[in-house]
Amino acid sequence: MTPIDDHPLRYALANELHARPFPVANSPCTVIFLAIKKPDAAVARDRNKDIEHLINLLDRHGAQHPQPEATHFAGQIGRHWLKWEQHTEFVTYTAIANNVSDRAFNPADFEVFPPDWLMVSSGQRITSLLMRVVPRLENDGIKSALVNWFEPESLAVSRVLDDSAICASDFRIDPAGHMRFALFVAEDTGTRRIGRIIQRLCEIETYKAMSMLGFARVKQLSSRIGELDAKLNELMVEMTDDTTPPDSLLPQLLSTSTELETISARCSFRFGATSAYEALVHQRIDVLREERFEGGQSFADFMMRRYDPAIRTVKATERRLQALSDRAIRAGELLRTRVDVERSAQNQALLESMDRRADLALRLQHTVEGLSVVAISYYAVSLVSYLLYPLTASGISKGMLTAAVTIPVIAGVWFAVRRIRKRLG
Repeated sequence: MTPIDDHPLRYALANELHARPFPVANSPCTVIFLAIKKPDAAVARDRNKDIEHLINLLDRHGAQHPQPEATHFAGQIGRHWLKWEQHTEFVTYTAIANNVSDRAFNPADFEVFPPDWLMVSSGQRITSLLMRVVPRLENDGIKSALVNWFEPESLAVSRVLDDSAICASDFRIDPAGHMRFALFVAEDTGTRRIGRIIQRLCEIETYKAMSMLGFARVKQLSSRIGELDAKLNELMVEMTDDTTPPDSLLPQLLSTSTELETISARCSFRFGATSAYEALVHQRIDVLREERFEGGQSFADFMMRRYDPAIRTVKATERRLQALSDRAIRAGELLRTRVDVERSAQNQALLESMDRRADLALRLQHTVEGLSVVAISYYAVSLVSYLLYPLTASGISKGMLTAAVTIPVIAGVWFAVRRIRKRLG
């Protein structure tokens, strides 16, 4: 039996589903996470530089290199297990050490990423975090630790994955420049589940930071959008004034519409990315299956109160920008219609004027033709009279001869002129 041919992408697509496994972690451990993004044109960046930066770090530890054009890598660097992932706009580094420092959230733990190596990065830090993973304590011990480690006013803490662990963070940047996360793990929680929780918490922070870029963009544009909105309203009010020439308004309206379309084009990717990242944030929180810890606010509560308003602002601005663009387009169409109507009226008046001129010209032509018949007849009568002059010898007077030929000559001239006009017409 001849085997069926496989699609050339069959194995590649199947393996892609397993290409980014969750980390495996024990308790206690320390997680050091870093996300790097190029400030401009991150989607179109040279991705080979991402790999070169990774190789630079691996060479410091004599670690194996990733495959060419790889988008993910996992391996050991010294006493840390490293996971590297390349995303559409950013790259992430996750380093896990199987111990914790005596000092909670010790900035020295971040030295797994050397300062000189960070300086040669092709991008900028979008976020970084230190996560302290320790065995679960009694509730009083956990509350005491949280008070010492986090800002109580913004602290979010909850039980996750059927009480497998308690995770906490205040989503604030500490003096060393990192976010802080704490994970208190139950004794019977497996290493793979710990790894999944770690991965989800890192993703929540990363996607939150990436989606907030849209909010920063909106804050930059809000004043200009307001100015364009006011300008568009003024133009529409002027459009209702019949005394205002539409030709003077059309360039202004087209300029406003063009600027609105330009802003929309420049922001369309960021608005779309913000919506996608927001969905990922809430999805990652949902899969944690949160339960409240000692009546405190959960991660979902924190996002609802602090994060969601910012995202709603982004979405409202996107809708407002689209509405302004639509209004500008409709106003432009109305103004162009008004210009066309006025030009049609002008053209109609011009045609009527041309018709009157043509009628006058035709009348003048008829008058000239009449005068030409008279003139031609006068000379024709004179010529015919001269031709018939010998007849006066028979007793006919010159006056009688002229009178006799006048009417036939005039009739002949009139008939000839009429035939010529018909031929030319």
